Amino acid sequence: MGICYIFGAGEGLPETFIKKEDDLVIAADAGLSSLKKLGVKPNIAVGDFDSLGFLPVCKEVIKHPVMKDDTDMLLAVKTGFERGYSRFMLFGGAGGRPDHTFANYQTLTYIAERGGIGFLNLNGFTAAVIVDGGLEFSSGARGEISVFSLSEKASGVTLKGLLYPLENAELSYGFPLGVSNEFTKEAASVEVADGTVLVIWRGEVSFVTAAYVTREEKHIALI
Repeated sequence: MGICYIFGAGEGLPETFIKKEDDLVIAADAGLSSLKKLGVKPNIAVGDFDSLGFLPVCKEVIKHPVMKDDTDMLLAVKTGFERGYSRFMLFGGAGGRPDHTFANYQTLTYIAERGGIGFLNLNGFTAAVIVDGGLEFSSGARGEISVFSLSEKASGVTLKGLLYPLENAELSYGFPLGVSNEFTKEAASVEVADGTVLVIWRGEVSFVTAAYVTREEKHIALI
């Protein structure tokens, strides 16, 4: 199974994009305009299309009412899960309104809580959420990396290969202990034994070499 790419209308778009045969490309509402700029046709368009302003012509269109609980990005993620995907790349989901960006951090959490892995492009930075699991980074990673607890308490937090390591520490939602760490020349990893953490780093998703769920001992192959 390939990767589910979801495009919104915000910032954090790739300069170029090449779809592989087993990938799924979803336009979340006005994300259709983002894909048009890249010269890419989505497999599915999902949303209420209030931002786009019209009902698109696409291979498959899934229209939802304007009065709904889910964001268009979350609806697109749910569609990806329904089609069997567990790896997600979110583009055009940052910038502009800060509440929309935070909503997409919560969308990353939704993915992780269901055994998947999602990445959000943040204009030079990448964000991911891990639940009772970890991320491994290559030695080529450079720049800043921050780790924030999205749980009231995240325990068993271990940071290796970073300027400021941690071993079996506890992070809390109300104190930003994990902000502004840095990669070194070594391969690095972030792991949480019990809880949910948001990881934001400078650079691309290509720095990630593995994502895993510790409780289930389930490894998800990445790009």
